[in-house]
Amino acid sequence: MSRALSPARIIARFAVRVALLAAFAAFGSIGFGRSLKALLWMSIILCAAVALLKRETPFGAALNHWDECAAFGALFALVHVVNELT
Repeated sequence: MSRALSPARIIARFAVRVALLAAFAAFGSIGFGRSLKALLWMSIILCAAVALLKRETPFGAALNHWDECAAFGALFALVHVVNELT
């Protein structure tokens, strides 16, 4: 039996995490952009740690924590660029 979750559940989990991060960043005392950047960085580290602990294969056939880590990394880069432009 496969331990992989369905792609819809992984995408829903990612969307809920991003919404929670944005909500917490909105109440950050250092500003929304800097707070979101810090929270995204922590999410990258957390996803990588969980993927290592679960011994998931990076970028395999099924979505896993490595894919989430890459998506959080892309969001982090986007927020970093937008913060630097403003």
